[in-house]
Formats: sequence, structure tokens, C-alpha cells
Amino acid sequence: MKAAALLGGPKSEWPQDLTKRLKDFDIIFGVDRGAFILQKLGVKIDIAIGDFDSLKRQELYQLENSVSDIRYSNPIKDLTDSELMLKVAFEDYHVDELTIFGATGGRIDHFLVNLLMVLNPHIRPFASKINLIDKQNYIKFYSPGSYLIDKKVQYPYFGVMNLTTVQNLNISNARYDLKDYSAEFPRVFSSNEFLPEKDNFNLSFEKGIVAVIWSKDIDRFYNI
Repeated sequence: MKAAALLGGPKSEWPQDLTKRLKDFDIIFGVDRGAFILQKLGVKIDIAIGDFDSLKRQELYQLENSVSDIRYSNPIKDLTDSELMLKVAFEDYHVDELTIFGATGGRIDHFLVNLLMVLNPHIRPFASKINLIDKQNYIKFYSPGSYLIDKKVQYPYFGVMNLTTVQNLNISNARYDLKDYSAEFPRVFSSNEFLPEKDNFNLSFEKGIVAVIWSKDIDRFYNI
């Protein structure tokens, strides 16, 4: 079962075809204000999760009368709303894959929470089932092993980041290869590219959690 979730990140960072993409998923999660935004877009929400402290009383009332499964979190809590959503998705609904939109942009502390929540011991077993997507980036997480990482047509670049201590990290059959890299601190190997004659590259490592980031530029950044 494939699920999608919308968090509260700014609309400017969404993929332009978000509502169209959401039609491809079996179940939809709305997280805090993301739930209300989905409702305004006319998207059917299966589960709404959060403390909903960013909603007006009337907005919350609309959610409560249209969503069958609402999970209320305590504003003073150990898990963020997005972390709670992951627990519900994987432990209660047993989803096979979860794609998260609205996780980037806006406040940097919120983005870092959403990027690093896969390190939470409660969530780490599900890290490989989580994708983060915005208008420029597609992020997947990997546990130790060997992988063939496929090219995605829209994204000419990729980066590899170790989020934790990493041991014997290897990138091969890419424009810039890396051999047996080990470190105790996070590092991003960015702006790498797929070889013209290949549709994938090889990734392997023996310890840690690694993020692969497919990315693309947006021309407006250079219109000064």
C-alpha cells in the first residue's frame, strides 16, 4: 500500500503537479495545517494528525466533520507531528511506502526535523520506505547494503549524504566515484552526475544511514 502525506511546508516548495500526483496513492495523511490545506484543494484525507494549534476553530471543526480518523497530539510532546504521522503510517496502517510533501522550505528547524526524523529509533526501521519530495529534490534513505540507484529523468544531479557515522561508503559508475569512505560526522557528496551511457550508479556501505538526493536547478535562481 502506497501512502502520501502533506506537511505544513510552504506551497512554493511543492511540486507543481502535487494534486495530480496525490491521485496515485492509496491513502492520504494530512499533518496539522497540511490536513486543512488538502481539504481546501479538494483532496480526500484518510487520516489527519497533529495538535492543530495552527488552525482556527472553524478550520478544525471542518476537519473533524469530514475526516474519519483524526489523531490528536499533545502540543507538549516528545514526538513531532511528522514523527507521530510516521508511527501511525507504519505501525497502524502498515504502509509499504510513504511519500512526504511539504517537508522542506520555510523554517530551517522544521526542515531539519523532517530530514533527520529517520534517525529516531522508533522510525529508523522504516527509513528505507520513506521519500521526501519537493519541486527540486527527491530524497530516499538507505540502510547498510549494496544498491543499484536508478536515474530519475527530471533530475540531472544527485548527492549522497551520510546522516550518521558511516563505514566503507562507495559510489561507483558515476561521474565522481568514491571508495571506502568512513567518517564519524555527516558529510554531503553533492553535485554528482550519472554517466551519459548509464541509467544508474552503484552505492554500498557497511554502517550508518545514508540519504540519496536527486536534484535539479531552477532557472529563476539565476535571474538577478
